[in-house]
Amino acid sequence: MQNNFFVIVIILLSTLGVFGQTDQNITVTFNNTPLNDAVLKVETLSNKTFYFDESWLKGHFITKTFENESLRNVLNGLFSNTNINYVLKDGNVILLNNTYVYTDLPSDYFNEKKPDEKKIEENNAPIFQEEYASQQTVQKRKLVTIGKQSPNSANKTYNLSGVFKNSKTGEPLQNLSISNIDRTKYAVTDSDGRFSIRLPSGLNKLETNLLGFEKIRQDVIMYGDGSLNIDLRENTESLEEVVVKSKKDANVRDAVVGVTNIDIESIKTIPLVLGERDILKVATTMPGIKTTGEGSSGFNVRGGRADQNLILLDDAVLYNPSHFLGFFSAVNPFTTGSLEIYKASIPAEYGGRLSSVFDIETKSGSMEKFKGEGSVGPITANLAVEFPVVKEKASLIAGFRATYSDWILRSLDEEELKNSEASFYDGIVKYKHNIDNNNNIQATVYFSKDRFSITSDSIFDYNNRLISLKYGHTFSEKSRAELVLVNSQYKYGINYEADANEDFDFGYELNEYQAKLNFNYKLSNKHKLSYGLSSKLYSIDPGTIAPIGINSDVKAKTVDRERGLESAIYVADLFEVSDKLLLDVGLRYSLYAALGAATQNVYAESQPRSESSVIEVKTYGNNEFIKTYGGPEYRISARYLLGNDFSVKGGFNTTIQYLHLLSTNTTQSPTDIWKLSDLNIAPQRANQYSLGFFKNLSGKDVEFSIEGYYKQMKDLLDYKIGAQLILNDDLETELLQGEGKAYGVEFLVKKNSGRFNGYVGYSYSRSFVKLDSQLIQERVNNGDFFSANYDKPHDFSVVANYKLTKRFSFSGNFTYQTGRPITYPIGRYIFAGEEQVLYSDRNQFRIPDYYRLDLGVNIEGNHKLKKLAHSFINISVYNVLGRNNPYSVFFVNDEGQIKAYKTSIFSVPVPTVTYNFKF
Repeated sequence: MQNNFFVIVIILLSTLGVFGQTDQNITVTFNNTPLNDAVLKVETLSNKTFYFDESWLKGHFITKTFENESLRNVLNGLFSNTNINYVLKDGNVILLNNTYVYTDLPSDYFNEKKPDEKKIEENNAPIFQEEYASQQTVQKRKLVTIGKQSPNSANKTYNLSGVFKNSKTGEPLQNLSISNIDRTKYAVTDSDGRFSIRLPSGLNKLETNLLGFEKIRQDVIMYGDGSLNIDLRENTESLEEVVVKSKKDANVRDAVVGVTNIDIESIKTIPLVLGERDILKVATTMPGIKTTGEGSSGFNVRGGRADQNLILLDDAVLYNPSHFLGFFSAVNPFTTGSLEIYKASIPAEYGGRLSSVFDIETKSGSMEKFKGEGSVGPITANLAVEFPVVKEKASLIAGFRATYSDWILRSLDEEELKNSEASFYDGIVKYKHNIDNNNNIQATVYFSKDRFSITSDSIFDYNNRLISLKYGHTFSEKSRAELVLVNSQYKYGINYEADANEDFDFGYELNEYQAKLNFNYKLSNKHKLSYGLSSKLYSIDPGTIAPIGINSDVKAKTVDRERGLESAIYVADLFEVSDKLLLDVGLRYSLYAALGAATQNVYAESQPRSESSVIEVKTYGNNEFIKTYGGPEYRISARYLLGNDFSVKGGFNTTIQYLHLLSTNTTQSPTDIWKLSDLNIAPQRANQYSLGFFKNLSGKDVEFSIEGYYKQMKDLLDYKIGAQLILNDDLETELLQGEGKAYGVEFLVKKNSGRFNGYVGYSYSRSFVKLDSQLIQERVNNGDFFSANYDKPHDFSVVANYKLTKRFSFSGNFTYQTGRPITYPIGRYIFAGEEQVLYSDRNQFRIPDYYRLDLGVNIEGNHKLKKLAHSFINISVYNVLGRNNPYSVFFVNDEGQIKAYKTSIFSVPVPTVTYNFKF
């Protein structure tokens, strides 16, 4: 039928004199003339009759001079920047809106094709044959034609670019995937909602996919390069089905390895301690991300220490990401838009940490209407609101969260608990303003504060403060830049009032100031460049102590301020070598300088560092360079497609870290201190190799992955036994530097949607430290490798949701981990007439294994559209099995007998009810 139609069109046009041509030449000048007027002028000069629809020519203007040109040349000049084609008939000119009439049939058009040949030919059929066929298909979105049809357009590929936005707020949609139906062509939108995809000429059936938004089918006919901007409506029902959702097929098709993307909205169903929704706690259920124990602060990523993670909130560093000594995250889940965790393949833009980047982005407020979200739990309450400041141009979102645990403690009968204190709060405000289509600014201010007293004589407090300013400018569809200015502050204090002779007030403060300039440039369809530079100033006040009251014998003391300047330049290229091979190659060069004013000790190399081994004291003036370090950091990863839904990836990273965290605790503590590299302390360095296989089950939204890694580290900072870290002017005398290694394999299976969804993760990993020296006093475990404090070989997690109805669902998670290493006393001996305890090698033994089961029931309110607020109730039980998981083990000498005791955080089931609401 279609073949007959094709033949009839050619015969009719041939018999009507399609190929006739005028002999009269034309001379005419146009100066910003409407195209419709220009066509009428040429019609008069040529003595031809023109047939066309005036609406095709609206909005087009012509400025051009024609000297003694043929009619065909004049028409080509008039329509060169439009979608208009034309046919010359003996006495007429017929204009065509983006349609081309073919003058020849393929040479073998009437030959009988074999079945395989017919299948191949379907992809090379004439353009208008595909157009005709498409008219018989019902489309969700109107058919769009890109470019101008020409005789040479049939066998080419073209670039389609554009922007996806939220139809309500006008905000760009990040991480949206757009692909053809068989997924051979694929693109993902960036942070500005922009995409670029290479498509063959002719009809392309495209699909979009983004959690929480409508899924559309868009038919596009490609005749040339062009752009297409699309607005999508929100689809809230889909949010209930997914637990942890990466960009669709990004796990298979992206070049990066070791990336986890946490969907913020959907974590609401996962049962957690005291019913508090916590994005960072959910992250620890993924393979490769661990903590040292229940209620601990900090994260250990792929065998790295807690200080080796760069935790960013809107580009500003969050130095302490926890409340309540690690029980809750310091990040408000109601104001958070996205969380991406790079365990490997760290982008060249980021530096300063060895193991990972936690990139947390606050969502932008609604530019259309006022709305909010909140929750009330057993000990915390949370509220977030967002509203337009200038409709469709500017918005603001603000969130505040606080605990009322102090009120609970004061109401208890237990005197010791009644006099204790434990509270926290945090607040965040983000403003975004779209100045125009090419310029936008955004600003974020964040503050958190914790205050607690373990005993009635001392009060601890710590706080984070972040300020972030970002200006973005789009030069063209190919080029964009952003300028980022941030300040991060972390400070803590201890107020001790128990003995009038020893009362004191202690304070510590760290400030960081940074400026970054980032560029993105699409060099071609195969090369996407990113490059930029940054500079960061550190200022640390390591400690100040002052007496309280006139009777205190404590002497006032202030440790000298430390300052350092860390700068970097980077460039990266996302290079599509072929449809199967994708390379992400980056180079970052960082340079660090320890700055004066300061004094630094020089020690004899053949002796342990101590006051007696100082051979020189150097003095440095203000801003004088004390010591510089630096070097290249390579960021290389590759992906090779073994099929449309199956790939293998590999990567190699080098990283340098100039800032160190010092702690005598197993887990990160609010009273730990940060130390800059200087004359005596070198920066940490690491190399990581990774390899992974990634597979998706088409149509079932199930992902499989297995990843392996090997990491080498050197100049890791550790401390001597009995080290004094606080208020120490010569801190380097208490420290050791050694090497480390870590390796592991990670398995993950995720079902992202459907009534039953969730994931199963397992990792086997090891992490070791080696502290060796020519000096026996600075050697640990005879200079051999030993298990790191956070070495947990086996880690298994299951997170599952089952949606019984639209309103009722069940959720649960199970966690199992090997017990962490510990050093035990193994005997006694007599030295100098006194009995001493003999300890094992460092971390030779382990505490008991950890496992926990949590269950929850989730109840949605009714789904009526017109109501004041939509509610959601979570009823959960934490540690259903009542497992007495040990947090730590300690030893007490009881009348000559050394006895072991263990401490636990939650040794009984903890039920909670949390009420959530949206308006």
